[in-house]
Amino acid sequence: MSSSSHLFSKITEHREWLATQAALPDGFRVGTSRLDFVPAEAPKPAQMTLTLIACNKPTPDFAAVFTRNAFPGAPVIVGRRRLDSACLGAILVNNKISNVCAPGGVETSERLCASAAALLGLAPDQVLPSSTGVIGWCLPEADMLAALPLLVASLRQGSILPAAEGIVTTDLYPKIRRVTLGSGSIVAIGKGAGMIEPNLATMLVYILTDIAVPRHVLRPMLVRVVETSFNSISIDSDTSTSDTVVLLSSGQKPCSSYDVFEEALSCVCQDLAEDIVRNGEGVHHVIRVTVSDAPDVATARAFGKAIVNAPLFKCAVAGNDPNVGRLIQAIGKHVGSSTTGYDLSRLRASIGSTEIFASGTFCLDPSKEAALTAYLRSAELYASEPDANGFFAPLVQYPPHERCVEVTLSLGIGSATATVVGADLTHEYISENADYRS
Repeated sequence: MSSSSHLFSKITEHREWLATQAALPDGFRVGTSRLDFVPAEAPKPAQMTLTLIACNKPTPDFAAVFTRNAFPGAPVIVGRRRLDSACLGAILVNNKISNVCAPGGVETSERLCASAAALLGLAPDQVLPSSTGVIGWCLPEADMLAALPLLVASLRQGSILPAAEGIVTTDLYPKIRRVTLGSGSIVAIGKGAGMIEPNLATMLVYILTDIAVPRHVLRPMLVRVVETSFNSISIDSDTSTSDTVVLLSSGQKPCSSYDVFEEALSCVCQDLAEDIVRNGEGVHHVIRVTVSDAPDVATARAFGKAIVNAPLFKCAVAGNDPNVGRLIQAIGKHVGSSTTGYDLSRLRASIGSTEIFASGTFCLDPSKEAALTAYLRSAELYASEPDANGFFAPLVQYPPHERCVEVTLSLGIGSATATVVGADLTHEYISENADYRS
């Protein structure tokens, strides 16, 4: 899915590369501020980062897509209302607490937006809220309101990197992707590491462009792009209550072609979606599944999701064990539980360049087993090593490479293709989520 490949040997190299991607499009400023607070539900000291993305002047050209979870967070509820606003002027983001089903959560979000709007000279409905973090807790409203003046004062043009750093929670590192189009650009940041199977997760994505694309074109375009990027990834099959993708255009540069713009937007979103998987909690391998010769795209994507969400196959990949029976089992399970019968007699499956299954039969031998093991090891981001207490923790704070475990399926029952990106299942993932609130 990624349109580029990078190799990093240390954190400074990755940060230097991020800086080359971070130039803000014309018409935007970002700022961050940190505050100390004590959660009412778990009284011990905590820290929160507030992030503000502001337009130099409100824009009518904006689009957003939100989670399909039936218990959406208060910012999602408010965000859906904002789609009816004439203009949008800012996005207010907090980490640490996601403001989901908390008492008075919607009202709290609206009051925070109104206060930020007053400081920015905007109408309250011109500020869109976003929250990520622990589900069920209340936002520390008084502490956040007190921090807003410093947050607004921190707004700067130039680089989006402070915002990319400010929105993270359990992410190992910030994520930025960009593309230049003529005299303009598209720049995107995202966060999300666990609870990721966007339908639309704790995934937040903000896309900024100075290229003029009107609202009536931007909104259906974003829906199409999200389907082939953020809705085609999964870390753990859990759909969060807070997923949000927002796209803002400052309209300062001409657009020569909406089709070319959409292609560039798709590239940025696909790269960022894969970055989110690569930065997932405890991820050692990114798994990219390409399903071809399917009757339609939805079927191809469903086969891909069945593979990247199969726990036993994910564990096998984590251990560099080419236990391909777990892959075929996952495919068979998906088809067996489907209401649509699929003829699998022409199914062909490969891992990397090694074919492992064709015409209903495994095609394995010792040389293939050895090649598959070496292939899995070459795609590993880092090896698992327990600390002195037996806990597993990430060994790197940057992506050492952008290699994937490539799984390809040919169903032989159509002409449609889809790609789904997922991840393995490791000790670190369990440790991270067992102790998430500790």
